[in-house]
Amino acid sequence: MSSFDHRRYRPGPVVHLPNRQWPNRTVQTAPAWTSVDLRDGNQALMEPMGVTQKRRLWNLLVGMGFKEIEVGFPAASQPDFDFVRWLIDERQIPEDVTIQVLVQAREDLIRKTFEALRGVSRAIVHVYNSTSPAQRDWVFGQDRDGVKAIARRGAEWVLAESRRYPQTHWTFQYSPESFTATELDYALEVCESVLDVWEPTPERPSIINLPATVEVASPNVFADQVEYFSTHIGRREAIVLSVHTHNDRGGAVAAAELALLAGADRVEGTLLGNGERTGNADLLTLAMNLYSQGVDPRLDLSNPDEIVRVCNECTGLPVHPRHPWVGELVYTAFSGSHQDAIRKCLARQTREEPWQVAYLPIDPQDLGRNYEAVIRVNSQSGKGGVAFVLEREYGLVLPRWMQVEMARLVQKETETRGGEMDPASIYAIFERCFMTDRSPYRLIGYRLDRNDSDRIEVRIGSAAGEQILHGAGQGAIAAYVDAWTRWSGRSLRIIDYQEHAIGAGTDAEAVAYVQLEMEGVRVAGAAIDRDTVAASLRAVLAALNRSGAEWMQAA
Repeated sequence: MSSFDHRRYRPGPVVHLPNRQWPNRTVQTAPAWTSVDLRDGNQALMEPMGVTQKRRLWNLLVGMGFKEIEVGFPAASQPDFDFVRWLIDERQIPEDVTIQVLVQAREDLIRKTFEALRGVSRAIVHVYNSTSPAQRDWVFGQDRDGVKAIARRGAEWVLAESRRYPQTHWTFQYSPESFTATELDYALEVCESVLDVWEPTPERPSIINLPATVEVASPNVFADQVEYFSTHIGRREAIVLSVHTHNDRGGAVAAAELALLAGADRVEGTLLGNGERTGNADLLTLAMNLYSQGVDPRLDLSNPDEIVRVCNECTGLPVHPRHPWVGELVYTAFSGSHQDAIRKCLARQTREEPWQVAYLPIDPQDLGRNYEAVIRVNSQSGKGGVAFVLEREYGLVLPRWMQVEMARLVQKETETRGGEMDPASIYAIFERCFMTDRSPYRLIGYRLDRNDSDRIEVRIGSAAGEQILHGAGQGAIAAYVDAWTRWSGRSLRIIDYQEHAIGAGTDAEAVAYVQLEMEGVRVAGAAIDRDTVAASLRAVLAALNRSGAEWMQAA
């Protein structure tokens, strides 16, 4: 039998909740956020953070607006103990920020935890013990009553120690670790026993934290568990219901978001999802999810590049370029159809209207990203992406017929050389292929007479010397084309012509785009000049040069 055998596993728990309400709700306000980067995130690192990294990450979290930060496990780690003391002794904790520490339900560890917190103005003491059948039976060798007694004694020790430090405002938090694998009736029973000790009130609530220590089922099941707990726990008005989700199945963010619908008030997690095994709920992703739905996340997320940089330097962990919301490439489109849709939507989007740009759920500028990163060109890109880059970087608004041809030229180049093409290389192709007004023929000068009808005299240079052409027509371009037709004796007509200014002011240049048909063959040219008429004449000449010089020889 293969070692990859699905029959070894059983499905996760199912909650009988026929009247579940969470599917009909929407999140209207942000939860209370609690960062556990300095504890759960730190203990998940192969090389835990040193003092410098911890202090830097602490400053980042405070600057982002976190009001509750779990700073360590001071009873189990001397570096954590010392860091807590540094925060308190050096007065590093702002008045509106509360630190949280974790401790097992053991008397000696609880006593040392309170010693670490001596002198703090307020703190959350987070005590826990495991409650699932596997932990009870295989780890602790205890029945349900025995494990409940561990939780109750832990609560009693926490309460007793807190009374030795009456100057501090204490908040107590309890977690039935491995909650997702614990029988719901038993998890309620254990938490009720803890609350009986602490006797919280609405004015002085306790925190009950429901951890998905291991993600054992889909996010909807976790939401059912949270709703059941929220609607069955006593003293509901006197507790803050918190969740702490892990990412074993890849659903930590989804589970936390659905838990908010199910009644959770508070979410613990880490920046970018660092944590044990596959990680914790990514608070940046969850907060940005709310932001994209018009909910104020109550965190400063406006500089994600700085957040990513600090987290990377403090933890040594890279961030995937496709990481939700903050990855380097998440607002970048290489697909031609995506690029075209984005370009068209951005052209119509105004600041006053609700955001509605295809493929961009939010405005990248909200996160400090500019539009340079939105559309980038490789062999998968189409005319929209190439046109967007030329317009953004060089002010060139190409007609659609020129976009199509330009996209083919760029695609051919990218397929040959491979990889992404930068704006300068794209412009070089445009210049080389369309702005061909120098060879074999070039415009030396012109004289335009606008009396009854436009008459033009143009001086054209080539390797054979200078030619003077004459023509007439309605407008300078028509007269110019007439001059070429008379001189060559060949069919030539204008299919389309467009022009626009590049920039503003008296020094602005004009760019002209022209599409000619010469004996049934269409060809395009472009030119840039401060003189609008000269730009149009040079664009026609560029198209003529592209078509080949042979047909232009006098008959």
